Amino acid sequence: MPHESDLPLPGSGSSGPGLANPLLDWNEQGLPVAREFGDTYFSVENGLAETHHVFLGHNSLPQRWADHTGTFRIIETGFGTGLNFLATWQAFREQAGPDCHLHFTSIEKFPLIRDQLQQALALWPELSELAQRLIESSPFLTPGFHTLRWPEERVTLTLIYADVHDALPQLSGPVHAWYLDGFAPSKNPGMWTDALFRQMRRISHASEQPPTVATFTAAGIVKRGLRGAGFRIRKHPGFGRKRD
Repeated sequence: MPHESDLPLPGSGSSGPGLANPLLDWNEQGLPVAREFGDTYFSVENGLAETHHVFLGHNSLPQRWADHTGTFRIIETGFGTGLNFLATWQAFREQAGPDCHLHFTSIEKFPLIRDQLQQALALWPELSELAQRLIESSPFLTPGFHTLRWPEERVTLTLIYADVHDALPQLSGPVHAWYLDGFAPSKNPGMWTDALFRQMRRISHASEQPPTVATFTAAGIVKRGLRGAGFRIRKHPGFGRKRD
């Protein structure tokens, strides 16, 4: 499905003006590692399983989609390889009710080029069909908002290529679920600030029902930030070897 832009699709070259294309290394397991942050894009144990455990499971999405009518909106703070979006799309396709529409909004400061996406997502053959559709429809890597629509799937993706602190003030609610993702707070502390949590609170206040928030990290700075912004914290068992 074409995106809402006349810009060309990304090839194997560099990203567009104003965007820094991330330098990647590939570890012995074939996982992408951001050289600047020294962090992997997803769990070394099983990234797809972690997405289902943390973001889909802890937000109770399949159960909520079954009865939801109208648009169900998710906001994610780090698009990365698109793994969370693709896993969500696949689950939505299989489990959502016929009157539910998914609007997935995701922010990414360092978007990957097509070749990097292709290599990273090849790790998940069960997502190959959706991954190819995403890659073929991806907007050119220029800063700003890019909307992709797959009406036959009842799925909309809004990709925002910008710093999270610049993007969130431009968003408004309602929102039903947050995917609080990105590189670990110890690796990328500039993202995990009080300003992030204040913007989450502002956007969330426009929702009829309080949205749920799920994150992979149990770092103290994140728990304190969420509590300070008025979110209630509930611990769950972590994925794999993580305690919570």
